[in-house]
Amino acid sequence: MARPTHAAIHARIFICVHLCPSVAPFSPHVKLLEVAEPSGQAPKPPKVSALVVSYNRKALLRRALEALERSEARDTIEIVVVDNGSTDGSQQLESDFPRARFIRIPRNFGLTKALNLGVRGSEAEYVFFLHEDTEVFPDTTRLLAALLDSQPDAGAVCPLLVDDADRPAPQLGKFPPDDTWRPAEPGPDPLPVDYPRGAALMIRRHFFTAIRQIDERYGQFGSDADLCFQLRRAGKKILLLPQARARHQGRAAESALRIADRKQGATAWTGKYGGFWSGLRAQIAAVFGALGSLQLTVLKYLLAGQKVDGSQQE
Repeated sequence: MARPTHAAIHARIFICVHLCPSVAPFSPHVKLLEVAEPSGQAPKPPKVSALVVSYNRKALLRRALEALERSEARDTIEIVVVDNGSTDGSQQLESDFPRARFIRIPRNFGLTKALNLGVRGSEAEYVFFLHEDTEVFPDTTRLLAALLDSQPDAGAVCPLLVDDADRPAPQLGKFPPDDTWRPAEPGPDPLPVDYPRGAALMIRRHFFTAIRQIDERYGQFGSDADLCFQLRRAGKKILLLPQARARHQGRAAESALRIADRKQGATAWTGKYGGFWSGLRAQIAAVFGALGSLQLTVLKYLLAGQKVDGSQQE
């Protein structure tokens, strides 16, 4: 029998997912990956899919990916980057991180749609949501996965978010969401929490199988509140592990569209879980709040119902 050629030993596969508003919902495009052909044994699936969504923050994305590449047990981690139509050269990072999978969207469809796309394009048992301005410590992913392994009643876990001085950063919200955050008060043990922000949150994949997808009534903001509330309503714990840490940068300022999207995310959550009249009252309060503070561009977006979901005119 003839010996296999070198070309036969290494197979090439093409992977791509491309979101386009004129084609429902995805169109195939190409990303070339080289994969070693199996040697009689199926490859071991990853334990964690680290899912990073990014839009026009190339330098921060590079730091986030470098931090993930330094992770302990790196071979058990699948890195998936969903680029939300960046125009700052973020696509150039793909050649610098050949072990990461990049999924490119032609324009900014917002965080929620990007997360849904990333979940569909990943395969690990645990999905680790990360913002592009979040840098995990080397042991963070391993510690969080181990906690989920040992706590079957936990649906999600998160690290302690810290700032550049390693002090606890604003991380914990409340229901109904009002876009205010307080730092955690870490102790020696995992801490049950209701609503940690989605900058670093690891969730069991089977939860997404149960809900099918994240509610896309949310644009850039609100999906983390929705996920956490659904987990808690299902009787699942969300645990913050102080020994696992991630450095979160945040933003110094927000655009008028993003501010409007935040308010609409809170309104959508209130209407979904509090009923129509609660949602209407929240919407009216958001409109009059923008008017009273003379945020006229925010007011324009609120009245138009415009959010970061691909339909926006920025």
